[in-house]
Amino acid sequence: MAEPLDRIDLKILRLLQKDGRLTNAELAETVAISPATCHRRIQRLFRDGYLTGVRALVDPSKLDLGTLVMVGVVLDRSTPDSFADFETAAAKLSCVLDCHLVAGDFDYFLKIRVGDMADFNRIHGSQLIALPGVRQTRTFFVMKEVVDNRPLDF
Repeated sequence: MAEPLDRIDLKILRLLQKDGRLTNAELAETVAISPATCHRRIQRLFRDGYLTGVRALVDPSKLDLGTLVMVGVVLDRSTPDSFADFETAAAKLSCVLDCHLVAGDFDYFLKIRVGDMADFNRIHGSQLIALPGVRQTRTFFVMKEVVDNRPLDF
């Protein structure tokens, strides 16, 4: 069973969320604990699932992936098997950054990064509509990313 988080754990999480490149020594100094204690706490935060990974944020436009597209997907059936089949196939598409099961007019929302509209058109025609159980898609081209990947507020 996971230990409850104390104020030091929360501070470590906030600091790492803001800058995942902080060294153990820098974290330890900032939260006023020894490096060994800091290391043990970070390992526990990983073990207990509070930290799930560390990675760099890459500017998509620098890699010619500046077009963000949200796609609403409606499946032809609402069964556990059809959901599982769709989710398995969608998870294999490298262009799909996020896939969320939602309530409302759509079954899923996909967040997709592409180079341009022609790139999306190719992917839509060859991959998205071929996903299992897809009855309908609705595409939303993002005109401006106002808030993206904001750190959690806790």
